[in-house]
Amino acid sequence: MSDYDVRMVVLSTDDLDESIRFYTETLGMTLKFRDGAHYAAIDGGSITVALATDIDHPLPGKVVPGIKTADVDAAAEKIEADGGGIVKGPYNDAHERRVVVYDNKGNPLVFYSPLPQS
Repeated sequence: MSDYDVRMVVLSTDDLDESIRFYTETLGMTLKFRDGAHYAAIDGGSITVALATDIDHPLPGKVVPGIKTADVDAAAEKIEADGGGIVKGPYNDAHERRVVVYDNKGNPLVFYSPLPQS
């Protein structure tokens, strides 16, 4: 069994309010939470649809799968060792440890692990 669990897809938006409206009103999905004017999580069933402006998007303009893992640093090492590239990180933000990478064919990925609650 793999330690990697695809849990979200991060989409770009230049208007968070309009994107939230579209997913909640047009598609009937539920807003899970919103973080200011830059990020929102929409309940997409088995996957979270993350809406992010350029401020919070790991690679603005690209669709980026978010993969939950227990060890972000190990994932980064594996990616880099097998021909992928690290774009940013590993680093801690307000809620999680994350690394933004490209796989060995140039596809963007984000690996993340929630930080312990204090």
